[in-house]
Amino acid sequence: MALGALALAPSFAFGTNKRKVGLQLYSLREEFPKNVKGLLEQIGKIGYKEVETYGYSVKDGFFGTSVADFKKILTDNGLTAASNHFDFNGYFGEGKTDILKNYIETANVLGSEYVTIPWLLPNLRGKNTDDFKKMADKINQAAGVCKASGLKLAYHNHDFEFEKFENTTGYEVLLNNTDKNLVDFEMDLYWVVRSGNDPLKLFKEHPGRFKMWHVKDMDKAKPEWNTEIGNGAIDFKAIFAQANLSGMKHFFVEHETNYVPNPLESVRTSFNYVEKQLA
Repeated sequence: MALGALALAPSFAFGTNKRKVGLQLYSLREEFPKNVKGLLEQIGKIGYKEVETYGYSVKDGFFGTSVADFKKILTDNGLTAASNHFDFNGYFGEGKTDILKNYIETANVLGSEYVTIPWLLPNLRGKNTDDFKKMADKINQAAGVCKASGLKLAYHNHDFEFEKFENTTGYEVLLNNTDKNLVDFEMDLYWVVRSGNDPLKLFKEHPGRFKMWHVKDMDKAKPEWNTEIGNGAIDFKAIFAQANLSGMKHFFVEHETNYVPNPLESVRTSFNYVEKQLA
């Protein structure tokens, strides 16, 4: 895919549906645990309508805020938690199904649509086709439990899934061996592009599978850095134009490094840019 900064004039194409702009709360990970209520208020004031959570624990909820209180803060600020990044390492490593049930209960209290697998420890990642097929089986099983409770399961990628082996990649194995009726994918556009792959090609090969996106831009000079949406190297115009082909229903701005001038202002800049393109 040709990379290049997106011009300001054209709008992202969504047909007749304007999607809400979401934020992955990990973008504000330095301050969020210290000021959950205050930062959610500021996120709502910026104009975000959806968030994707991170950092939940059975013991402490969301950094000391109970699930019920967290839900109330979201509602008070015009926000919904469409998706939640939960720690699945215990499920994949030790087969802990009780934790999955707790995640489902939490997601349902929040009124969420998705329980999402965000990241796996290196020792739990597949190294060959058989390993990734076993991962797919576990994902299918978890997705079945989610469906029984009215939720959907999604898998979020980094770059390790795109390492080549046996003439394929782990990502292809997961796409081809998970149940299309149960498992959706949350495509992190930054990691797809940084790994040398083309989101548009994946959309064409697996239409409708990518119900969620992480919209995270790549610094032009240092690919390992992020930058505010629209300032970097990723051609979001071309990607958003194929939103319907991908199946995208939700997208979340994410920013992890290289904030200018600070995390909150960075996500404000990204919101303003994306919102202008959606107008």
